[in-house]
Amino acid sequence: MPSKLSRFIAVLLLVIPGWIATYGFLKMKDAVFASFGPPAFPWLDFALGLVLFAFGVAFVGGWIFYRDRKRNYVAPRFREKKKQRR
Repeated sequence: MPSKLSRFIAVLLLVIPGWIATYGFLKMKDAVFASFGPPAFPWLDFALGLVLFAFGVAFVGGWIFYRDRKRNYVAPRFREKKKQRR
């Protein structure tokens, strides 16, 4: 059973940043559409949304890149450098 628990925790580690990125996107969307009403643009909401969105996308993207690099699915320039003998 530890395998199922570890897989569940791994899924949660991807879902939570996904929710954070989604919330950040919604905050940015709401800030843009709120600017159509009153004359002031809600910069603080937009900046908070941008930070949350960037964090979530960077985390999920980094996880995918790490997994692909481990399985050797990336381009040659992103592969790990082998240590040279002297």
